[in-house]
Amino acid sequence: MASKKRGTPEINAGSMADIAFLLLIFFLVTTTMDTDTGVRATLPPLPEDVPPPDFNKRNVLEIRINSTDQLLVEGELMDISELKDFTKKFILNYGKDPNLSDNPDQAVVSLQNDRGTGYDIYIQVQDNLRIAYREIHDVESQKKYGLNFKQLTEEEQDVIKAIIPPKISEAEPKDIGGN
Repeated sequence: MASKKRGTPEINAGSMADIAFLLLIFFLVTTTMDTDTGVRATLPPLPEDVPPPDFNKRNVLEIRINSTDQLLVEGELMDISELKDFTKKFILNYGKDPNLSDNPDQAVVSLQNDRGTGYDIYIQVQDNLRIAYREIHDVESQKKYGLNFKQLTEEEQDVIKAIIPPKISEAEPKDIGGN
């Protein structure tokens, strides 16, 4: 008898493409993608050739953050933990202290950062300013409606914002320096 030479059997690779496709679909469906988040701010529409309004320097709270992340409020160093309370005191002065605002309607908070300012301190300052306005709005809405600001209807919130408008002006970053 003649011996037959047997070759090695071939593996059927027809279903390999199907398996690879199913794995690809599985990983696409189960993988999450990180989305970038940022600071939520609603910008006002661009004015149409309107001259800048007249303002009293007394009604502007100047806040600067230098390149070494130092907070300067009205030219003086301040700890971030003091910013919220000082901002509330500035806005709610009603002309009592000659170094603070005349009234909440005229008070403007001006924020300027250095190009080298850290993101963390920038966010902390923004948060403190927003919290200051939120607390002021809560007090005013308690006086007027007996409810916290978030509990008010949209129309009632607009009334409170008209009484104490949140005016935070952010200038373009520039080189303020480290001292």
